[in-house]
Amino acid sequence: MEDDDWSEDCAPRRVMEIFATKWTSMILHTLHARHSGAARSGALHRSLPGLSKKMFVQTLRDMETSGLIERRVDSTVPPAVTYTLTPLGLRFVGLVDMVYHWGRDNADALDDLQPRLGARRGRGAQAAGPAG
Repeated sequence: MEDDDWSEDCAPRRVMEIFATKWTSMILHTLHARHSGAARSGALHRSLPGLSKKMFVQTLRDMETSGLIERRVDSTVPPAVTYTLTPLGLRFVGLVDMVYHWGRDNADALDDLQPRLGARRGRGAQAAGPAG
């Protein structure tokens, strides 16, 4: 391996940046899998339970700036905002889908993970802590 493969801006690290903000990959996946690549703002947000309005808007802005999605505002009353995957966004969907499929196929391994400190998601009896 060359030293460039370990540099701060190497391709693998840049790919992992997509997953650094969990909502980016979830929005890519949801836009593609549930909305065939395009959705109105409200419908997309309702498809992502647990995502606050503030984080939703921030993530969409970041994704638009990155070139993963396109925002279109129709001049209707009230204005209709539609988000569409760009050709670049579609290129990343395959990678995200592979991660989702792996997660489904390996749910038992995910269940065996010990909860991280500060994790929001509990795992049934594990989340309740020791009996006593």
